[in-house]
Amino acid sequence: MTRAIPVAADTWAPAPDYTAPVSWYGRHDGAVLLKDGKSLLVAGGADAASSAVKHAAVYDTGTKTWAAPVPLGTARQLHAVTVLPSGKVLVTGGTGGPTGPALATAELYDPVAKSWTPTKHPMATARWGHSAVLLSDGTVLVSGGSTVPSGQTVRALRSAEVFHPGDETWTAAPDMTDARSGHAAVALRDGKKVLVCGGGAPVGTAADPALAFCEVYDTDSKTWAPTGTMRRPRRAHQATALSATRVLVTGGSAPGALDDGGFDPRSQRTAEVYDVESGTWTDAAPMPAGRAFHRAVAVGAGKVLVIGGADRPEDEAGYRGTLLYDNGTWTTVAGLVRGRWAFAAVAVGAAAHVIGGVTASGLAAADPAVVELTKTMERYGSGS
Repeated sequence: MTRAIPVAADTWAPAPDYTAPVSWYGRHDGAVLLKDGKSLLVAGGADAASSAVKHAAVYDTGTKTWAAPVPLGTARQLHAVTVLPSGKVLVTGGTGGPTGPALATAELYDPVAKSWTPTKHPMATARWGHSAVLLSDGTVLVSGGSTVPSGQTVRALRSAEVFHPGDETWTAAPDMTDARSGHAAVALRDGKKVLVCGGGAPVGTAADPALAFCEVYDTDSKTWAPTGTMRRPRRAHQATALSATRVLVTGGSAPGALDDGGFDPRSQRTAEVYDVESGTWTDAAPMPAGRAFHRAVAVGAGKVLVIGGADRPEDEAGYRGTLLYDNGTWTTVAGLVRGRWAFAAVAVGAAAHVIGGVTASGLAAADPAVVELTKTMERYGSGS
């Protein structure tokens, strides 16, 4: 029986186009809100040929204008973007193409000088599909990801390292319990703990196994510890902080074998909530339909906007559907003007902005051999 889901009145409206059509497939790449609280930085990503790009630009949500593009020094996709306490932005790792090689380099964006500079030192380990989370002491924890060792195939990483903005150096952190790539990572307790959940263990096929295992990094003890396992394995999911101690995980996919010997490529409609105090997961109300490669951004206390996505990105048009999670209840809100997945998204207060992404691929595209991207931008909120 289908549940009745209430409908909210806020809408999506077109905003000025980005520099170029670009997609962002990672959990931690795409767009971030700068320290001024009104400007969005978008950096890197992939073009229609799955090659990394240098594109980067700042959008002012007050004047509703893009500043002149300020390209990255190195083209990169599947990188991570982190805003530092100084207001600068750290971009780490990534790759130039869909199968490597991984990058160890990192860059800093200075919003005052409006320029990028390489960090004085690269990471110890080249990686893409990693996470990079700001800690309570102002350092950045980089963990996991994928790399391609010399003469070998893609493999996931257990390693972690910490960036120190003061002298732009890196120090080793303990390895995670499980190697993982494309995972989600969320700072809790004001950056004193970091939850890492899900992701994949690449084996070089579309059926790379998804993970349900999770672990927490503690900044006081500087150690990783396994925590409660998600009820379902997930990759291409989203994890969004509901508060300083709770996280909502939505959707994703877990490709694998069915009981009848078939293969299940479908996305998940399930959601679950993690409580750092108890270290446990509980089921949240499911979404009306599954989605992966979507975005989920916090738009208020206990509120999360779940946007777009796709079921099977290999042969599908992007979803327009948008949902609002509000303290345990789902509400259907106005859909995107243009459906998309693998896009950038960032919240500014109760409003949200989406940029770029994939609109169609495979049999859903005009040319099945060409991935269709968009450079359009949209804003969600009252008065859009």
